[in-house]
Amino acid sequence: MAKIKARDLRGKKKEELLKQLDNLKVELSQLRVAKVTGGAASKLSKIRVVRKSIARVLTVINQTQKENLRKFYKVSGGVWGAAWL
Repeated sequence: MAKIKARDLRGKKKEELLKQLDNLKVELSQLRVAKVTGGAASKLSKIRVVRKSIARVLTVINQTQKENLRKFYKVSGGVWGAAWL
């Protein structure tokens, strides 16, 4: 798997990101099994790339969730509404 770029992930929907996250986790578990059973060096170096890709997907998911919450509370006036005005 090639390195995943965050800008490519930002255009995807949450369902697609979660599906990709599951695929990456499965791939990581397979690579860890290969590591224990004495896999090739190319597979061992791929572990780092997959871990970083998982981190990127999770980062994009969390950033979009926070951005959506910011938009929601900015429009609705926050938890307290107009009480602070």
